[in-house]
Amino acid sequence: MRELSYRKSGARFPAEVGQAGLLAERTGGAIDRATYDAWERFVTGEPVAPSTVEEPVLDSWRRSRAAGVDPIGRAAPVAADGDDMERLRSRNRELMAAASNLFAHTGELMVGSRSIVLLTSPDGVVLDAAGDTVTLDAARDIHLMTGGNWREEVVGTNGIGTALATGRPAQIHGAQHFCEGIKGWTCTAAPILEPGTQEILGVLDISGPPQTYQRNNLLLAVSLARQIEMVLSQSALGERLRLLEQCMGRLSLADAAGMVAIDRRGRLIHATGRVPLAVGVGERLPGLRPHADIEEWARNLPEGLRPEWLHPVVAGGRTVGAMVLVPAPGAGRGGRATPVTRLAEQSSEADPRRSCFDNILGRSPAMREATELGRRLASKRVPVLVEGETGVGKELFARALHGGEHLGGPFITYNCGAASKELIAADLFGHVRGAFTGATSEGRPGRFELAHGGTLCLDEIGEMPLELQPVLLRALEEGIVYRLGDTQPRRVDVRLIAMTNRNLRDEVAAGHFRRDLYYRIGVTRLRIPPLRDRHGDMALLANHFCDQLAERHGVLRRQLGADVLEALEAYDWPGNVRELRNVVESLLLMSSAPQVGVAELPEEILSALPQRAAAPIAGLMPECPSLEAAERCAIQRAVNNFQGNLAQAARQLGISRSTLYRKVERYELEDFVRAAGGSMEAEGPLPPE
Repeated sequence: MRELSYRKSGARFPAEVGQAGLLAERTGGAIDRATYDAWERFVTGEPVAPSTVEEPVLDSWRRSRAAGVDPIGRAAPVAADGDDMERLRSRNRELMAAASNLFAHTGELMVGSRSIVLLTSPDGVVLDAAGDTVTLDAARDIHLMTGGNWREEVVGTNGIGTALATGRPAQIHGAQHFCEGIKGWTCTAAPILEPGTQEILGVLDISGPPQTYQRNNLLLAVSLARQIEMVLSQSALGERLRLLEQCMGRLSLADAAGMVAIDRRGRLIHATGRVPLAVGVGERLPGLRPHADIEEWARNLPEGLRPEWLHPVVAGGRTVGAMVLVPAPGAGRGGRATPVTRLAEQSSEADPRRSCFDNILGRSPAMREATELGRRLASKRVPVLVEGETGVGKELFARALHGGEHLGGPFITYNCGAASKELIAADLFGHVRGAFTGATSEGRPGRFELAHGGTLCLDEIGEMPLELQPVLLRALEEGIVYRLGDTQPRRVDVRLIAMTNRNLRDEVAAGHFRRDLYYRIGVTRLRIPPLRDRHGDMALLANHFCDQLAERHGVLRRQLGADVLEALEAYDWPGNVRELRNVVESLLLMSSAPQVGVAELPEEILSALPQRAAAPIAGLMPECPSLEAAERCAIQRAVNNFQGNLAQAARQLGISRSTLYRKVERYELEDFVRAAGGSMEAEGPLPPE
């Protein structure tokens, strides 16, 4: 077995490292030679004296042998490169962002020191490396570089792998490595732990040739790892505050017995009421994998919590966590939905109904044509320009084009008309520390990076400042973005869906929009018809909103008669479907009468009805033979609309409550009031005339 001689095993440090004799001379030959001899005995199955090798190293050798690691291995395997490497970095972008500032400074300090600093994923794959350029170059021989896999079960005893295996800082020097090809190195590693759960997020490693070995490197590695943990903790705190703000806002709308707030890594952030939980604040709920789909979380909630109580929480276009709303006792009985379940509609980022053409309502020829074209484009990874007036439902079509998150990757939206050009640039492309006044201390990825592997949806693309349009065009053409203040290119793979209510051809002709960008984003175009052109869809939409909003607000569903639907059809709807939804919501909340009367419609809708000479507005009031008969009919209609509530009926009629009481008695309508659910006993003193 002596042919496995350490003297053959050096890494490429010219004339300095790699010969066992030189190594022994510079690091204490007797100790290192003894370690090497012990390793040879170990790999050949001979007994090893416990005093020869430190017990933690011997334990690591045993694990390495049990895993089948080849002791004469020369290098770690490469686990990721190219696009796979970019995806791995994207999955660990929070860790890399937290370490970026530290790496920039530490890497500069290590130039000329023969040492390098490395950051790995929780699986031991190197994400980033900085430091001395000569050492970085030599490290490539053993794949101690981005993409190299340094798990202990893959490449044997080494600082990174042993720190991951034990969950503790590890310093592996020279012959202590299990594989012969990496014995010409020394490495010190410390795990980076997630605040609260103490789960390993990655490893910070300091490596170099044997002459860089120092006991103090262990303290340095631990110190650097703790600094990264502090940055992560501060970032998580800001996100938790946004999560709690959203949760508390929604809780105020619900009659819930309790609420649980969970961040995107599955950790408990806050709990109110009597909620059965076996974990404390900051700890991860059992079964909730970090960054998993909300649907997966719903299937793995602790016992006592039901899947339908779980709702995702979105802030700034990004899912920041989820909330569990436990309904109050007795809520939801009698077939009525609780306010808790109604909030699911507000948490609809993960709602599959928002990502499916089957659930876009519309039977009109114009809508059928739009949805059929949308279905054809959904599976084609090409840019789509979604055009249509304000309120027609462009984002609903954009989500359907993207598909479910589990199929199409992340869906990231951004409104180009909601900020200044400086802020738009930072939001879309990200920034590094100190890039501009107000930039975050750790830098931030932009919407392009967040949408990597999925869809970037740019709303109001026509509002994009002219100065930024060439930058956007270049990012789309090359698939590369640069964060503000940075020179490092970052490759992104996104599908663009742009939305506009403008005529971009006119904008191009006017010089407000670049022609080349227009052709780039408009490879395919999808026009959503306005509501006035959707003949036959009015009743379908109005009744859908009646059902949906009645459930959301916990009120009775009101009937929309033929006269009301006729009035809705006659209106031009400049605000389109959004305006219709708002009108229906107002009708539901302003009265509890079982049927909506035409008189309740907004003035702008009533004014659009066709006027008929010497005849009442259709459906507003039946023909009456006299003024008294018309007044009697108006009182009956108002009383019926408000289920016998004379105070509300009087307000609608524009008269005082006492006047209405006298007129009810005059027309002998007391029994009609009682049949409608009211009473002739005045509540409180009647106001004076």
